[in-house]
Amino acid sequence: MKIAVTVQGTGLDDPVDPRFGRAAGFLIVETATGEAAYLDNRAGGDAAQGAGLQAAKRIAESGATVLVTGHCGPNAFRALQAAGIRLFTGVDGGSVREAVARYQAGQLSEMGSPDVKGHW
Repeated sequence: MKIAVTVQGTGLDDPVDPRFGRAAGFLIVETATGEAAYLDNRAGGDAAQGAGLQAAKRIAESGATVLVTGHCGPNAFRALQAAGIRLFTGVDGGSVREAVARYQAGQLSEMGSPDVKGHW
C-alpha cells in the first residue's frame, strides 16, 4: 500500500507539513518495504489558486490510496475523495516516519469533511 504524507523536508525523519495543497512536498511511502519517494510541491504551493487541486492530482497519479496530513480544504478534499484516496489527520508535529507508524497502528482520525477554508 502506498501512503502519501505531507512533508517539510525530503525524508522520513523530516516533520509532517500541516498543510496539504501548499505543503513543501510529499513522501510516498510503500508500507510493505518502507521505501519512500519524494514529490516536490513547490510549483503547486506557489500557485495563486488551485494549489490543492494540483496537489490532489499529483497524489492520485502517485498511486497512493491514503493521505496523511494536518489539514485539507474543500476543493482538495473533494478531488481526493473523487480519486478514492482516504484522508487521515491527527499528525500535528512529529516526523513522517512517526505519522506512518501511527496510521498503521490505527491512531489517526479519518477525515469526513474538509477542516479549513480554501486558500488556507
